[in-house]
Amino acid sequence: MAAEVSEEQKVRSGCKGGVKGHTADVECVLSLLSRGHLELLGQILAGSNAIFLTRVVAPEGEAQTLAVYKPGRGESPLWDFPRGTLCLREVAAYLVSRALGWPSVPPTVLRDGPYGIGALQLYIDAIPQANYFTFRQERRRDLMPVALFDLVTNNVDRKGGHLLLDRDGRIWAIDNALTFHPLPKLRTVIWDFAGEAIPSHYLADLNRLQEQISASSSLREALSTLLNAEEIAALRRRLTALLESGIFPHPDPNRRQLPWPLV
Repeated sequence: MAAEVSEEQKVRSGCKGGVKGHTADVECVLSLLSRGHLELLGQILAGSNAIFLTRVVAPEGEAQTLAVYKPGRGESPLWDFPRGTLCLREVAAYLVSRALGWPSVPPTVLRDGPYGIGALQLYIDAIPQANYFTFRQERRRDLMPVALFDLVTNNVDRKGGHLLLDRDGRIWAIDNALTFHPLPKLRTVIWDFAGEAIPSHYLADLNRLQEQISASSSLREALSTLLNAEEIAALRRRLTALLESGIFPHPDPNRRQLPWPLV
């Protein structure tokens, strides 16, 4: 990352409990991300798309935080995803995670910025070098909701480095842009649970999500502004399949199942 983060730049927010996600007033964080003034601090060079570290300052000037800005116009063309839609999918993934109650995806909004409309996501102060491969054994239980979330969203790119470990030991799932394709495209490093039964409390959450997107709801309305009808229909089919089987699927031997690079 070209933009280094000093101690002075780390999160300072007027939201109750700060903005680490598990102690914050999430609505306050979302409001700050949506309404605050964006100040670009530098470009994050890792990855093929234009990504910027920003400071977000509330209009009143009393609250601020760091965030990651991903403008749609900075997305590299992909043959299988419409150009300019990755930022929309980042926001849709956050909304689905919030509706489910898992996994931990940093608060994310869609808003205008210095380079146009893009996704703005709360910056996570993560432990350097920590990733799925370094904590998979001791944190196996905490990785299950991430694996299930990726099945639901049809994540094409769950690399080990897309899981962050923050200073409080919480695992965050980031880089959720390559999601919601209508065709089966799951590529992930997390195959630890293949063949295992999905716990009943997760099935209850999936059923609740299915009900929300199958009826008139605020979630369905929001997703309809971010995804097309075919993508939402495919989401419903994936949920139905998981609810009917109740099992984490095995990798399909006839299809590529791992992202590259793995980290």
